[in-house]
Amino acid sequence: MPHSALTPEKRLFLKDRELGALLEITQAINQDHGEGALYKIFHFTLLGQLNIRRLVLYVKEEGQWQCVVSFGAGLPDFRRIDLPEEVVRGCMGQPCAVAELPLGAEWELLETMIPVVRNDEIVTYVFIGNIHEDYASGEAAKFLETLSNILLGAIENRRLGRQRVAAAAMRKEIEIAQEVQAMLFPRKLPNDAHVAVAASYVPHTAVGGDYYDVVDIDANRFLFCVADVSGKGVAASLLMSNFQAGLRTLLRQQVDLATIAQELNNLIFRNSGGDKFITVFFGIYDRTTRRLQYVNAGHNDPLLVQDCGSVLRLKEGSIMLGVMDELPLLKVGEVYIEGRALLLNYTDGLTEVFDAAQEEFGEEGILRILAQNRYLPLKQLHEELLTAIRSFNINGNRFADDITILSCRFK
Repeated sequence: MPHSALTPEKRLFLKDRELGALLEITQAINQDHGEGALYKIFHFTLLGQLNIRRLVLYVKEEGQWQCVVSFGAGLPDFRRIDLPEEVVRGCMGQPCAVAELPLGAEWELLETMIPVVRNDEIVTYVFIGNIHEDYASGEAAKFLETLSNILLGAIENRRLGRQRVAAAAMRKEIEIAQEVQAMLFPRKLPNDAHVAVAASYVPHTAVGGDYYDVVDIDANRFLFCVADVSGKGVAASLLMSNFQAGLRTLLRQQVDLATIAQELNNLIFRNSGGDKFITVFFGIYDRTTRRLQYVNAGHNDPLLVQDCGSVLRLKEGSIMLGVMDELPLLKVGEVYIEGRALLLNYTDGLTEVFDAAQEEFGEEGILRILAQNRYLPLKQLHEELLTAIRSFNINGNRFADDITILSCRFK
């Protein structure tokens, strides 16, 4: 960049211009303009106060160089032109003449490139052209760098402010969803002379999409269910809440299991328009007859392990809830439960765990643990299962989905 010998009067004049530019930029910042407006004010400030008639400004946003200002007679629209690698590789952090860089013809009307450094990293490239000779000095370049830093600092603060607001909103959403989910889970599970029930839940995120419930129907019968709701967060919690409210309303009406499944399917379909779904296993156990009626709506098959060691997979039912307005080919299953039998209900987070060879833990992994541990206290059995998948999982304690286990020990 050439240097000019400036008289004291001209130097004073330039300082006055620089002060005017600073005032315009700081006033714009204080008026809380948006990013686009700040870039425009920067453009007009340099044009009006410093007589800079060609300007191109590249800013690094989310790791990518973006042209945010491009003005000047004869210049192409640099917002459509990527910043050349030659600029990034060739710049040593100091202002230099554009003519010294191996750039194309579209750059020839620009005279000087000024890199702007923040926290030891180049965050902006300012290209200027057709500048009055009184401003063509290293001092003027330094002022442009300072002015750009002020602008970019303000824009970064706005971006951080938006991120803080978004993060606070997300935290609030998570808090609400956690409260909703906590209210949905039953506070007490059956443990009497006929049956013991235990549940374990490991969320993948702060708020997962799994759900389980146990509801007394009368003195002899109770319903239990395990469900996996599509999606996470508040949306999934609201869908769970609708599901639970509908389920309990239907139970008060003393309807059969097929009606419960059809009505809940219709409820989910109407509320989500087919965009959301729930896989669920419903079971109603009668303590006096030892019979279990069930519907499996697209869920993982629960494993019924009889005292003799035989394993029955509870498959009867239909497709997942919420996909169609009516469940097709719905069938209610029924099975007699022997004494000392174990029923293990779970969501797919328990089986869809992979080792370093991309082998799945799967149902076979569950059966291996059950073969050795099925008579353990239920909570201890759950811990054995969770310990096994943590050891098997290539990611250790980090799982790809929520994990829910609901087990019943029949006495």
